[in-house]
Parts: sequence; structure tokens; C-alpha cells
Amino acid sequence: MTARVGAVLMRSVHMTLGQDLVSAVDRVVKRLGTSRSAFARNALRETLNKLSVTELERKHRDGYTRKPVAPTEFSVGESEHLWGDQHLRPARCA
Repeated sequence: MTARVGAVLMRSVHMTLGQDLVSAVDRVVKRLGTSRSAFARNALRETLNKLSVTELERKHRDGYTRKPVAPTEFSVGESEHLWGDQHLRPARCA
């Protein structure tokens, strides 16, 4: 079944869930004042986003494994960095 909610086309899907999960979701949606469907949509979106971020992080890590940073790639020396703590002086001993 397909329905339109505002500008979004929604499709009804059948899911099989354990009774313990359904009960836990029902308690949460009642407390949040939302519906099972809205809760499930949000949980699915968040999980898909986390998976996407995890995949991007893996690709990033793999890239640096294949081609590590060269010693001269970031050539600005430590003495040229301004870390914002130059005004701090070592504590004096009494």
C-alpha cells in the first residue's frame, strides 16, 4: 500500500518483530507521544546514517593505510604553530 504524507510518498511494509521488542517500542512511543511508524522511520534513518559514516571512516582509514602521510606533507614545523597557550608560564615552586 502506498500513501502520500505531505510531499513524501510512503509505502506500507510488513515487519515481523518479537513481542519483547514490540512491547519496548510501544512503551517508548507512548512516552514520546509518537507512533510506531514514526519511531521506526527515525531509528532506520539513524542506523542508515551510522552505517554510512562507518563506511566513510573505513574508506578514509584504508586510504591512509594504502598511502600514509609523507613526512613533508604537513611541513609547517611545531615552532610555527600558534596553539593559544603562549601566554601561560610554568608555575613557580614555593
